[in-house]
Formats: sequence, C-alpha cells, structure tokens
Amino acid sequence: MDYKNNINFRKQSLIKLLYTIKLYENEITEALYKDFKKPAFETFVTETNIVLDDLKYTINNINSWAKPKKVLPSFLNFPSKEYIYSEPYGNTLIISPWNYPFQLALCPLIAAVAAGNKVTLKPSELTPNTSSLISKIIRETFDPKHVIAVLGDARLSEELLKKRWDYIFFTGSVAVGKIVYKAAAEYLTPVTLELGGKNPCIIDDTANLDLATKRIVWGKFINAGQTCIAPDYLLVKQSIKNKFISLLKKEIINAYGENPEQSPDFARIINKDHWKRLMGLMEFQDIAFGGSHNEDENYLSPTLIDEPNLESAVMKDEIFGPILPILSYNSNDDLKRIISKSEKPLSLYVFTEDNAFAEKIIQQYSFGGGCVNDTVVHFSNRRLPFGGVGNSGIGAYHGKLSFDTFSHKKAIVKKANWLDIPFRYAPYKNKLKSIKKILKWI
Repeated sequence: MDYKNNINFRKQSLIKLLYTIKLYENEITEALYKDFKKPAFETFVTETNIVLDDLKYTINNINSWAKPKKVLPSFLNFPSKEYIYSEPYGNTLIISPWNYPFQLALCPLIAAVAAGNKVTLKPSELTPNTSSLISKIIRETFDPKHVIAVLGDARLSEELLKKRWDYIFFTGSVAVGKIVYKAAAEYLTPVTLELGGKNPCIIDDTANLDLATKRIVWGKFINAGQTCIAPDYLLVKQSIKNKFISLLKKEIINAYGENPEQSPDFARIINKDHWKRLMGLMEFQDIAFGGSHNEDENYLSPTLIDEPNLESAVMKDEIFGPILPILSYNSNDDLKRIISKSEKPLSLYVFTEDNAFAEKIIQQYSFGGGCVNDTVVHFSNRRLPFGGVGNSGIGAYHGKLSFDTFSHKKAIVKKANWLDIPFRYAPYKNKLKSIKKILKWI
C-alpha cells in the first residue's frame, strides 16, 4: 500500500469515504441528536454538508495540489529548474472535539489522507454516538494500517501524546492545547492547534440594528452557543444599548419561541459538568433575559447578561454556551480597555455602517478571523484560512491550505550540467569586489 507516493490510491480512498458518509448520512443526524439534541438543519449545514463539500473539493483538486510546483529559478543557480515538492509528514495524530464532532474530526482527516499521511484519529468521548459511528465509517473505508479511529477518554489521549508522531492536529480548549503543545515539544513535532477565546462583537450606533440582532442571535445560539467562533460578549454603544437589548429579546423569541426548551431548533449542553459550569457563570449576574434551565435535560435557554463585572467568571474565560454578556462603551478607549483584558481571540465581529471604523478595528486588534456586519460565516469560505493567533491557536487550515498543513514543502533545485560557472569556487582571491557588484546588480 503506497499511500505516500500513489496519488490515485489517496484519491480512491477519499472517493470511498465520500460514498460511505453518504450511506450513513441519516445515522449521522440521529447520532448527533442522541448526543446533544442537535437539530437536523444544523447537522446538515454545520457538519455533514461541510464534510461532503470538503471531500468533493479535495478529490477534484488532489492531483494538482500534489504535483511538484515549478518556481522561478534563482539567477545564481543558472542553469537550473526549481520546484516545491509536497511531502507527507508521515504518521499523524488528530484529536477532535465534541462541539462539532463529525465535521471537526473528518475535515482534518480528509486533508491528512489527501497529503499522503497515515492517520490516527481520536474523536471525543463526550459524543459517544457520533464517535462510535465515525469509527464504524473509518473501519468500512480504510485499511487499519492507513487510517484508524481509537475510542476512549482523556486517559487515552494522554497515552497517545506520549508516543512519537510526525504531526499533531488538535482542536479543543486552550488548557488542553497547552498540554498537547508540551507533549509535541518532546520530539519537536509540528502541530496545528485550533483553540478558542473570548470573541468580542462590537455594535456601534450606525449599525443596522434589526439585521445585526438577527445575525448575532443566529451566530451565538446555533449549537446552543457551543461554537469556538461564536460571539462571546457584546460591546454596544451606550446610546443604543437599551434598544439593542429589546431587539435581541425579540429576535430570540422569533428564532426559538417563548419557550426554547420546546423548540426543535435549539440544542442542549453537551453534559452535566458543562451545564453546571454554565450555571455557575450566571450566579450574581443581572440577567436581562432568559436564564431558564432544566438539569435533567442539560438545558439552558438563550440568556442575556447585562453589564457583568470585567473581573467576574463570565468575563474571564470562554463561555462556550448560550450566555451572552452585554457591555456598553462610549469611546475607542473603552473598547481597548475591555478587549485588551483578554488574550487574542479566535474571532472578532463588528457591526457598523462606518467603513473607516470597521477598518480601524480590523487593523488595531489581533485575532484569528472575523466579519464586518455578520458573525461566524468567515468559516464557510474554503479560500479563507481558518485558525487562531496567540492563545487562540497555532496554524490554519481550510481548502488547499488544509492539504498544505499536512504537507512538508521540500525545496528542490535541479541543476543542469551543460554549463558550470566557476566564479563561486575557491580560491576567492580578487573575487570579493566583483561578487559585490554582481549581487547588487541582480
């Protein structure tokens, strides 16, 4: 099995994976519903469709991506032809999260296979139904010497990280990302870390408020807020804050009804521990809307918190749930004071009709990626890199960049023998002045 050098083998493996996923598409939807009542619409839009689209795109482009790329040769190497070869790293480890357990497991795997690597995938133990189905799909698609899925809890991840890998791709929390990075450093293993952070969402007084609330409610409460690029808190211009909160309440009701617990379109918190953590974040806060809950169902309604203290728990770490703090600001200094209290976020959003203000925000703050007048949707464009900066992650992927992420780029010069210019060889006597003139000219 020459998966390293046989491009057609890689391609056929991905075609088989495409077929198998289509075969189990209904079961994938059922598994995600069993794990945390993920709505079928959200499963299609944010999980299966993304994976299937990624597969089709990769299958259609793998031949051109894997082909050595000819580059303009250096004048100093004349006569030569010069190339970049894409070489697989080798034995790769992918540790995927629970919040989008199908998409965030399969998309990195697709790229790793396309690039010619062996893959060990560790899906999340917090979504047992989905992870079990992923394991079944992989068993039916790949030779176990090529790709395997291993099921287990955090102890299994710890054991896997003790082994030597040629590349590690991890999606999850900042805390666990640091553990992965430390383990990788033992062998100088390259990594991609897709982490998270406190994503600000700024709304100034020129924004289209009706449209802003609709897009914010969707981006925040899809998957019950358990999205690494969801708005983590709002920064609303003081003069429009009350009106904006009223519009947010109205839009939440429009989306999920008066009782979101009865809505078929609102997911649940992944497990009891995460539910209790979220309940703790709401203690001693001014709840402007929502806050209803049901421990038996791991249910927490879309909740708005008004002006939390910046030192409170809800403003310290990433929320990762349907709680949306709302802070007011009056000046750019206010924005800087609040945003700068946290590490560089994975995403940042700004709603405004003032293009100069939007551009200033984009230039002033360091973050992974984001949107002007929308939320989350930058993830959907495969031509845009997806990844964090600083505490929110290392490296990026999507589209061709995913293939490149799992490929070492090998520089090759193919030198011709029909001419050999002796100037570079020793002895160097009387050559220094001449070489300086030549290099200055070229």
